[in-house]
Amino acid sequence: MMSVHASIRRVANTKNYTTLGVTIVMPCLNEIISLPHCIANAQEALVEIKKRYGLDGEILIADNGSTDGSQQFAEQAGARVISVTARGYGAALIGGSQEAKGEFLLMGDADGSYDFTDGVAMIGALIEGADLCMGSRFKGGIESGAMPWKNRYIGNPVLTGILNLFFRSGVSDAHCGLRAITRDAFKDLRLSGTGMEFASEMVIKASLKKLHIAEVPATLSKDLRDRAPHLRPWRDGWRHLRYLLMLSPTWVFGIPGLSLITLATVILALAIIEALSPGSFPMIGNYWTILGAAMLNVGHLAVLLAVAAQLYGIQQGYRNAGPRTRKVASVLSLEAMIVGGGGFISLGLAILSAVFWKWTERHFGPIYSVLPAILGTTSVTLGFQTIMGGFLLAILGGNVSRFLSAVDTQGH
Repeated sequence: MMSVHASIRRVANTKNYTTLGVTIVMPCLNEIISLPHCIANAQEALVEIKKRYGLDGEILIADNGSTDGSQQFAEQAGARVISVTARGYGAALIGGSQEAKGEFLLMGDADGSYDFTDGVAMIGALIEGADLCMGSRFKGGIESGAMPWKNRYIGNPVLTGILNLFFRSGVSDAHCGLRAITRDAFKDLRLSGTGMEFASEMVIKASLKKLHIAEVPATLSKDLRDRAPHLRPWRDGWRHLRYLLMLSPTWVFGIPGLSLITLATVILALAIIEALSPGSFPMIGNYWTILGAAMLNVGHLAVLLAVAAQLYGIQQGYRNAGPRTRKVASVLSLEAMIVGGGGFISLGLAILSAVFWKWTERHFGPIYSVLPAILGTTSVTLGFQTIMGGFLLAILGGNVSRFLSAVDTQGH
């Protein structure tokens, strides 16, 4: 564990020398029943943080429109209260974190389900160099009845597993409501999720930015409220899943697109072999040829969308441009895609011209193989898609021909 003096130096070495060491941020919407326990528990955590690391702290209640007197009680109990007009769990935490004075932010729910003293170790992990520290309820313990069975055995494991597969985050509980993050990391992530998907967004973007993510055990208890929780398992589960998909263009567009292109190439290659040497692959007829062409067009479009989504993430600052991306971007430009698309169009028109010539040779009679016409129209389609995709990438890159040049200029 880093010494008290070293931890103080880390706080002092920030741009804002007036910040406190720690801010405990709690989102709040009509939590008057559980708020007294949570504030008292948070104060215990601050005492322990002061004792271990010599850091002062504050408790900040990000109120989301309470009408039960939560704000007044929190102020009387010594917490700082801010009003967040944008509704939602994520909106409250983002608004509260933006107003926090602490160098380290410790986030936890105001329903009594989390023990803020578990967050002391999280602050220690940040002091040791982590950018984000997640709590793990599966490592710390879950009180009987504190988590619905479908969340405990289906929702959380499945969503966390998908998140780790897509983004290699390496966490065991991506949706734990008790977590800590440095002020700099919070600003760098540019979080925007207003609902429960905020929990996934923080881990995903930290993984994309290659931030150091630590994990410590956290306990989950039954909440103290006398009403149903704000969480809606199926609705919020879908919001998490769709967020995972939206931030993973490789899995949504790239892998399906490359798979379609590969399969389409095999089908069309077999169709060409069958046309040149009848009887080689008699099962590959006109229908398979049409299907192969459609798959090639869809796959090509999906790959373009994957590249566009990757570029958008880099432009927005939550995705890093790695060496491989920069190498591809160094040779890929609007002009290169126009030239490449023009080549596809020219090839397609040449094939279609030959098809028309052969058609006239047959006195406009029926042609028994649709392969040449399909290859020609597919090539023309790929050409136009490539050119239009080039302009889309140029727009997303900042209206420049070299798609990453605007991002490099901004220092991302």
